[in-house]
Amino acid sequence: MSTIHTAAVEATDIMLCCASCGVAEVDEIKLKKCAACNSVRYCSVECQRNHRPKHKKACKKRAAELRDEILFRQPESSHRGDCPICFLPLPMASNTSTLMSCCSKVICNGCGYANLLREREEYVDHTCPFCRHPNPKNMEEFEMNKMKRAAANDPFAMQQVGNELCLEGDHENALGYLTKAAELGDVEAHYTLMCLYGKGQVVEKDEKKEWYHLEEAAIGGHPIARYNLGCREALDERGERAVKHWIIAANLGCDRSTRMLKQFYSSGFVSKNEFAAALRAQKAAVD
Repeated sequence: MSTIHTAAVEATDIMLCCASCGVAEVDEIKLKKCAACNSVRYCSVECQRNHRPKHKKACKKRAAELRDEILFRQPESSHRGDCPICFLPLPMASNTSTLMSCCSKVICNGCGYANLLREREEYVDHTCPFCRHPNPKNMEEFEMNKMKRAAANDPFAMQQVGNELCLEGDHENALGYLTKAAELGDVEAHYTLMCLYGKGQVVEKDEKKEWYHLEEAAIGGHPIARYNLGCREALDERGERAVKHWIIAANLGCDRSTRMLKQFYSSGFVSKNEFAAALRAQKAAVD
């Protein structure tokens, strides 16, 4: 029997019984996985607590491996996503798209223009290209629509409101909106929280939360967050991890990352093929 096959059998056996007391899973006994590493199971909280000293080192190692699998996975697109009408990736420049306050959708300028031409040809009132809600007549109506979306737990609207409150000095409510938006998956909210916890101006400085929100923003496809993550890894003398982050950021269209990769290529830390592939990917993402 091969070593790999033996290891697989042993791993399966471990998952079939409690890692602490060895009791097998039967109808009246349900085993639960270790939430951190998913590699062992326990029949009770007491067994998990008793086994913790033996399992702690392996648990932390496996948890870090699982985190890296998620962290270094190439996002399908940037955090801006696709236009919900034409399904083309939204450019990073904010002046190439429009936020619709009625539905919190970001529409590319091309689809917005096509909708405007349709309205002129059909002599109809201006409406949202996506949900057909009448366009707001003034900024007050625009803000009212946005607050309605935020009240409905729309993460994008909550992130917008949180940023505005932060600029106005209402830091407590701003933090509440941004935290909730981040919990609901808004990548920009994660990036803003990273900045807040890093600077320590609005909230107490917290490096652990800063690093967490930076990683979550990078995982969500935020190219600048990914670039910053690479820079921090480089400062900590973890060049291999830094290069991985910059390559992912370049694939999302981040030109800063290609400049850093150029420096590392000149120093011999990046291969010619890796650098060339990153340049092509960055150009394709921008075009």
